[in-house]
Amino acid sequence: MYRIEVGPEDLAASRFGVAPLLEAHSALGLVAGRAPAGPLAPWVERARPAYREVAADPAIRALAFLRRSHGYMADFVVPPPARPNLTVAEHLAAVRATPRDQARREIARNLAGLPEPDAATRDVLDAPDMVERLAAGLHTVWRALLEPDWPLLRSILEQDILHRAGRLAAYGWAEALDGLSRHVRWRGGVIEAGIVADGTHRLDGGGLMFVPTVFSELGVALEQDWPYTLIYRARGVAALWESRTPRDEDALAKLLGRTRADLLRLLADPATTTWLSARLRMSVGGVGDHLAVLRASGLVMKERSGRSVLYRRTAVGDVLVGAA
Repeated sequence: MYRIEVGPEDLAASRFGVAPLLEAHSALGLVAGRAPAGPLAPWVERARPAYREVAADPAIRALAFLRRSHGYMADFVVPPPARPNLTVAEHLAAVRATPRDQARREIARNLAGLPEPDAATRDVLDAPDMVERLAAGLHTVWRALLEPDWPLLRSILEQDILHRAGRLAAYGWAEALDGLSRHVRWRGGVIEAGIVADGTHRLDGGGLMFVPTVFSELGVALEQDWPYTLIYRARGVAALWESRTPRDEDALAKLLGRTRADLLRLLADPATTTWLSARLRMSVGGVGDHLAVLRASGLVMKERSGRSVLYRRTAVGDVLVGAA
């Protein structure tokens, strides 16, 4: 079990971020069979044809080989995000900036305990331009597997960040960690993460980087070269494979129309128009028009949270959804 000791100054220093390449590498592990798909099996089945088109690329085979469910994985392949709104291009630039000696040390540590890789994989990992080849492979994986779904993926991650960051700022560590994972506990100044390895680490005022993920499970990055990072499964992952198939008419849809009824139901938790548009596969403008009607009717309200505008149901909206 990892124990992360937290001081009073660490609350203000903690932050949240999205790691696009972590999602890409984790998704590759799932479609390549390097990790169990679990609840993500519907997405994995949908993504396998795209994976088969790129699976012969030696760099992608090497990346899949490095993916493991437990144990160390090379940090430079999926570095923690330097800031919340990191782009894929910025994340790839961080990978490409890795010094060759550091990359080789991390790859050697990653390979410890794994079987001998095949010749094509070994050629990539031993190549003088190994860092560039792995970065190019990550970019290919990103384009093939994640780019088509990225608006929805990003909305899931950002929605989770809004929820969890609000709890951290308003109520502190215990509330922020509540429900994050059944393997994470808060014990009066210490975060306990029940994963395979053991160790005790002190944040010393540097805070903790929270990184929600869709395609991975609980993980920590506590290496000296990186910010201390806690990786956890985001809320609302099921949205990735939910479809907008028509449902039987119900009372709320008859009263408000199908789209406005769906919006009102989705606002069980506060949400942005970006997240709502991704969930409903509608334009942001179209969602905004429907929200304006619901707001004028007294069923939803909006409020600002940092740089985001959140919509939430009013008490009248709650009653209407409950009665329906």
